[in-house]
Amino acid sequence: MARPLPPAATAALACVGALLLACSAAPPSRAGAAPGAPPPWERDNPVRALPTPPLGSPADFAAVPWVTPQKVRLGRWLFFDARLSADGTVSCASCHEPDHAFSELEPVSTGIRGQKGSRKAPPILNAAWPVYPVFFWDGRAASLAEQAKGPMVNPIEMGNTHENVVATVAAVAGYRPYFAEAFGDPGVDIDRIAEAIAAYEATRLSGNAAADRFDAGDASALSPAARRGRELFFGRAACNQCHLGPGYSDGKFHNLGVGWKGHARGSPPELGFADPGRFKVTRNPEDMGAFKTPTLRDCTKRAPFMHDGSSRTLREVMELYFRGGEENPWLSEKIRRVGFGRGEIDDLIAFMEALDGEGWQDEAPRAFPR
Repeated sequence: MARPLPPAATAALACVGALLLACSAAPPSRAGAAPGAPPPWERDNPVRALPTPPLGSPADFAAVPWVTPQKVRLGRWLFFDARLSADGTVSCASCHEPDHAFSELEPVSTGIRGQKGSRKAPPILNAAWPVYPVFFWDGRAASLAEQAKGPMVNPIEMGNTHENVVATVAAVAGYRPYFAEAFGDPGVDIDRIAEAIAAYEATRLSGNAAADRFDAGDASALSPAARRGRELFFGRAACNQCHLGPGYSDGKFHNLGVGWKGHARGSPPELGFADPGRFKVTRNPEDMGAFKTPTLRDCTKRAPFMHDGSSRTLREVMELYFRGGEENPWLSEKIRRVGFGRGEIDDLIAFMEALDGEGWQDEAPRAFPR
């Protein structure tokens, strides 16, 4: 029969057992941190209140109740986390670069293994409040969250599968508390991942540009050249046929002839477009070569322009419009030849520059959950 332990030994064992129990119950979010202290990735990316929309932005967070501070915090990590790609080298931010108003300076995007796509990353500024709920250059996604899922499984972009994305994120113990915080439980699925990314994207706003301040009554906000450009924009140039509203986009699809190369005699004319644009989604011949009108806000940050980056400068964009686009069988009826002098193009560019705003600036988190 074993002899009973002395009282002092019994007390010591009880303390050891309590410590072991406490350690096993410690939440994963505290891994790598001193007892009671948040881990480094949490200190770097705290929960923040939703931003106050800047002057002129169409943002209204009451209209998107699914956007919460907790989802935004989680989505910020996921947006910048290259582990979501097949080889751990590409994140959403690889193409939607913060330094360039969440677009890029390349004609087309680069994905895993250095593969080149056929389109430039469109800007995501004020994207949660579109005129029409269609996303991507060709409108194939019906929500910002659906758009977030697309690049993950594109073989040229992130080259992954949704199943593998979920498995990768779910295997990171440090992410679990933040899914619970954002969604009520630590479960991870592709819809939650995409919604969190979309919530972060919804906070990338643009407003309080010189043009916004001028519209609000500050006559000194625009330079004389920008004021002349504004008159042209809303007047003789009729740019606001498509670039309208606070987002400076009608959210529709138009054929400007961009990418038209012509076609061989006797061959189908649609072969004249390297990229058929909206037609690939709808199969409607009227959509051949048509692409979504992008916002003009902060456009100076993301040259070259157009869906394929074929216009190197804003001047080249203006010259394309003023010569009536590139003639093709599906050219938009809104495109017409307009005679402008060099000085008038300068004035329009000055107004474009006056659309540079604030509310989108950010940088990548310094640390990520692990």
